[in-house]
Amino acid sequence: MKRTPGIFNLAVIVAALGYFVDIYDLLLFTIVKKESMLQVGATDATLLADSSRVINWQMIGLLIGGICWGMLADKKGRLSVLFGSIVLYSVANFLTAFVHTVDQYALCRFVAGLGLAGELGAGITLVTELLPKEKRGIGTSMVAGIGLIGAVFAYFTYQYTKDWRLCYKIGGVLGMVLLVLRISVAESGMFLQVKEKSVQRGNFLMFFTNATRFRKYMNAILIGLPCWFVIGILINQSDRFAKAMYGSTTLDSGRSIMFAYLAISIGDILVGFICQWFRSRKKGLLLFYFLCLVFGILFFSGLNNNDGAMYFLCAMLGFSTGFWAIFITMGAEQFGTNLRATAATTIPNMVRGALPLMNLLFLNLFQKSWGWPLIRSGMITGIIVLAIGSVAFYFTEETYHKELNYVEE
Repeated sequence: MKRTPGIFNLAVIVAALGYFVDIYDLLLFTIVKKESMLQVGATDATLLADSSRVINWQMIGLLIGGICWGMLADKKGRLSVLFGSIVLYSVANFLTAFVHTVDQYALCRFVAGLGLAGELGAGITLVTELLPKEKRGIGTSMVAGIGLIGAVFAYFTYQYTKDWRLCYKIGGVLGMVLLVLRISVAESGMFLQVKEKSVQRGNFLMFFTNATRFRKYMNAILIGLPCWFVIGILINQSDRFAKAMYGSTTLDSGRSIMFAYLAISIGDILVGFICQWFRSRKKGLLLFYFLCLVFGILFFSGLNNNDGAMYFLCAMLGFSTGFWAIFITMGAEQFGTNLRATAATTIPNMVRGALPLMNLLFLNLFQKSWGWPLIRSGMITGIIVLAIGSVAFYFTEETYHKELNYVEE
């Protein structure tokens, strides 16, 4: 009798460690932003604009890379993408340690974004296809939960070394070490079966040539928007909110990110077991949406009146966005094996790539064009994003019991 893979098999461990390095590299810029930008030519007057340019190029890289790696994962295999993406972002992050201008910094973060885009989607796809349906939700939650601790490691690495260039070198070395573990991982059996069939694989345009597929794809993206509103705006700019709310000049946004990602990691692990208990992905997601709403209200309330409260609420908001793994798992489960990796890789990167659009609403329209204060702009942006996510959630199908061994025609 064939043994059923457990949630701690090598594929899960490698995917989790891969995502650990992914998150370390992805969040490192936010943690070392001020010191690194000032050392490559930015000034106090240009810091906000220059750092926004660098992070936007990183996000554009994630968006483009998500499409390219997703298609390759369905055409060439999940393991090929894991290998290629790790090599690319490891080299890019190591080279980031040697930049001397803002343009060089932006270029390296763009290339790193291209590489980082492939890691999570390929790993989640591999885990969902290797594990039985009763375990795949827990398996993907473990991947995300362990992986997200990479942000905490990035924070303490910088606090210990106080050398942003060394931190980037460490990220590059960690990625190359990961390649050694990846060698022993087996390819997905579902992919190997589909590879022998005469069927289109990794055709990104198939999401747009069928109305049902398009609706499922768009809903899968939109339900993840609250995650990056919370991370990219509320937590990333927690120092600005602290100053506007209660006049603080001492809040460290890097520490806010550390607390938030530690809580996200816990939430991502718990959500798999919660969905298992409910025997439903959607009920678990709905619970975390509700928590996101509650802690979002508290974030903008009068209770958020000192640095301790801000750090606590950033952590609780982080916990409430701990549905990241389940949202990607649901996206992977929506589609057949010949499109699954394309979906699982592009969906989270479309959400990440939506951050500049949310910033256009939050910063350019509400604050610069309409003259709204920071707090009102944040509240209204949050309401809009959560409303969009809630509508998409309503129209998203349940996938908990879904068999995955099929193809899209």
